[in-house]
Amino acid sequence: MSTITFERTAHPYRDTAVIDARAPRTNQAIVGTLSLIAILTGWWGILAALALQLAIGLTFGRRYCLPCLLYFEVIQPRLGEGPIEDSRPPRFANVVGVAFLTAASVAYAAGSGRAGAALGGIVAALALLAAITGLCVGCELYRLAARLRGVRSKAIDRVDLIELGAVVEGEVTVEFTHPLCTDCRTLERDLRAKGRPLLVVDVSQRPDLARKYGVTVVPTAVLVRSDGTVVSRLA
Repeated sequence: MSTITFERTAHPYRDTAVIDARAPRTNQAIVGTLSLIAILTGWWGILAALALQLAIGLTFGRRYCLPCLLYFEVIQPRLGEGPIEDSRPPRFANVVGVAFLTAASVAYAAGSGRAGAALGGIVAALALLAAITGLCVGCELYRLAARLRGVRSKAIDRVDLIELGAVVEGEVTVEFTHPLCTDCRTLERDLRAKGRPLLVVDVSQRPDLARKYGVTVVPTAVLVRSDGTVVSRLA
């Protein structure tokens, strides 16, 4: 194992709520390439092995995920840490990948090569698309579902500013954030640059408030009047 000579913002094996954005893309590049090789050569056992490896990593953690070890122990120490993001979207994408790879392997084993190649081809195409462009379809599906759940479950229409320890005149922006969220820091910097009064709520310290206001993804920011009425949702 390589010796880490740089300071990490998020520990790869302890801070599992977040992940270096480059790690999923490394995993996608490997899965996509090997899936393509399996389809072109007919060695469908590769698909079964990929499904098993993804399932092991999802079940037992990143220390048992071979592409994760490659990235965190070999690549990251040399390139440095990339942007930190929520780990749930790429995890969901891996779950979808396991389902498709397993179905492809079963189809091949049952003698239906066309169905197996089609299912494996979907994995190869989407994984390579994500690795090359950064567009992870499974991740976007997770984010869309999370936003829809948030809108249906509890849209924020009022915020108790006194509960948050704030007494303001006029309007204030309330941002729900997480210390390891790169997008949260970017949004906070942009809001402060605009000169707006800003109240930051760390959901890692106040999960009760995240539940109360139905915050399913961060950053979430709303513009609030002094009486607690939400004027608009900013993010």
